[in-house]
Amino acid sequence: MRRLGPSLLILWLVFAAGSAPAQDRAAPLGAADKTAIHDVIAHQLDAFQKDDGATAFSYATPDLRERFGTVANFMDMVKHDYAPVYRPSQVTFGRLEQSDDGTVQHVMLLGPDGNLHEALYFMERAAGGTWLIGGCLLMQSDLKSS
Repeated sequence: MRRLGPSLLILWLVFAAGSAPAQDRAAPLGAADKTAIHDVIAHQLDAFQKDDGATAFSYATPDLRERFGTVANFMDMVKHDYAPVYRPSQVTFGRLEQSDDGTVQHVMLLGPDGNLHEALYFMERAAGGTWLIGGCLLMQSDLKSS
């Protein structure tokens, strides 16, 4: 069974309200796009590990950055509501999905609570073809790490 916290639901709604334009969703993803999406998420996770809020915030879409306003607001939210993303002890990239609703990268995280969590990263292609994170939905699994 999976649970969603209120802040996570808000981020899901933020993404849904500002989803990627249709032309971005229609184009199939090539190997370079898949690598770029992986790298953006991995770099943001690395920035969280280093408490480098400015770098972590830079991987968010302009719309998401505008909604949080400041690096401090963003980092406060991540620290309090996204501990498995902020301080994972293990990270495993799963499937990358593309549909009419956008591009979603599944990432399994072992959180500091010892629980496995699945993060759904909603990716958006920015001007110039780069990829940014438009939102993240974190779901907790009832499974414990062995």
